[in-house]
Amino acid sequence: MDKAPLEHVKSRSSKFHGTPPRGLDNVPRSVSQAGKFGRIFRNLEALASDSGALAKLAGTMIEKPEDVEDPKAASNNARMSAGFTYLGQFIDHDLTFDPVSKLQSDNDPDALEDFRTPRFDLDSVYGRGRDDSPFLYDGDKFVIGRNDAKEEDLPRSPNGRAIIGDPRNDENLIVSQLQLAFLRYHNAVVDALPAVPTRFDDARELVRFHYQWILVHDFLPKVVGDELVQQILKPNPYPVRTREGIKEAFAWKTDLRFYNFKELPFMPVEFSVAAYRFGHSMVRFNYALNPQTDGEGKELPIFATQGDDLRGFRPRPAKRKIEWFRFFKFEGADPEKLQPARAIDTLLSTGLGVLPDIVASNPNSLAARNLLRGKALGLPSGQDVARAMGIPEEFLVGNSKNKLQIGPAYKLPDGKPDPSVPAIDGALKIELETAFGTATPLWYYILKEAEVFAAGQHLGPVGGRIVAEVFLGILKADPTSYLNVAPRWEPSKGQFGCTQNGHYSIQNLLQFAGVA
Repeated sequence: MDKAPLEHVKSRSSKFHGTPPRGLDNVPRSVSQAGKFGRIFRNLEALASDSGALAKLAGTMIEKPEDVEDPKAASNNARMSAGFTYLGQFIDHDLTFDPVSKLQSDNDPDALEDFRTPRFDLDSVYGRGRDDSPFLYDGDKFVIGRNDAKEEDLPRSPNGRAIIGDPRNDENLIVSQLQLAFLRYHNAVVDALPAVPTRFDDARELVRFHYQWILVHDFLPKVVGDELVQQILKPNPYPVRTREGIKEAFAWKTDLRFYNFKELPFMPVEFSVAAYRFGHSMVRFNYALNPQTDGEGKELPIFATQGDDLRGFRPRPAKRKIEWFRFFKFEGADPEKLQPARAIDTLLSTGLGVLPDIVASNPNSLAARNLLRGKALGLPSGQDVARAMGIPEEFLVGNSKNKLQIGPAYKLPDGKPDPSVPAIDGALKIELETAFGTATPLWYYILKEAEVFAAGQHLGPVGGRIVAEVFLGILKADPTSYLNVAPRWEPSKGQFGCTQNGHYSIQNLLQFAGVA
């Protein structure tokens, strides 16, 4: 393999090699420290909601246990395949970690630390780097582990715990193997570079750049739509005076209407506790990983009482290697094997209705936990956020035109109700629509508007704007991102799996990593 040229590396300035402070009102002492959580809409009042009513609302959000999740059902996502659910989870772990706040009491976001760096820098993969996390590395490369069947796995301690930058990236078999793919990808990039003293740093930067490109050009457009991404992230050429005369320089600018920070980005609770939890709705009840788990009755559930499921925090069981063409669309692969993500709506799959005690308890319903966390952190209602954004009334859920309906409004092509939608008692439906009809918990509102205005295929006006502004705002504020270090950079054909200049996808990354 030819050694890849590093034109963009030459443009790096030493000012980007320091350890700049991160987070709102927080000056970290090292790159391992992170910043503060905070609010985008500081002037909006918290939604006053009763915990009992929230628990009842959560109870309406779980699909029927007998639902077989027909791939052709209305509750699936034609826009995003199943892999994007877990790429989204992987991205979340790169940005946020809050082990401190409590569900049962009010919390002040300004006092909460984000134990991840608010950057797309893959600290969940690289840890603190070779000097502070030497146990992750073998020279310039990551250590790769093996399970008892001698199949590749994450490196693990004797008790089976993964030795990785963020232990949450071992919480299920899918995100665990995505983490492994990124380890393999880094190692493959190292192999493609000249053996020079800066090879590790060069490889890490290239990995980050390609990852960030995937976020901007592959993941984010699918989640919020191409148009919104283009509205926020804009090219910004400008003239500069040189000895040879006036020349054009190039930069990127972000048009952030709501996510505003003076110098350093913070992690908004409207994002971390509401908008970015849209991914919970995309989780399927079960998945086929490979031929051994393909076919009726063979798919593996997220959680099962017998333990033959996709839960992580253990060595990868034998014959559980993922065939990634079942999770992402690859050219030439059998389209019948590709599994869709669930639609973004107000239903969660059965497996998330009652989480195992080892995962969560009190409550063990993921929907209830999300709603209670929104209450504990004082989130405003979805309608208040929508109006603060200036969204026209016709695009609000919970007004005279678009009344809030508890339970998805999906119907099958023949006009009949989707059988996967749980029947809701009439009296309960009236009670909840009265309680939350015009003042809806932000997380529920964001799911509902995606369902109403985008048929569950992508986020709606409120959720899409929050996610897009936070993604692009954080990326532009990071002095080490490709937007700032090398604004003209783009993936190049023939390098690191790229098949066309300026085009790079998660599929390209997985193929170059040698896992697909």
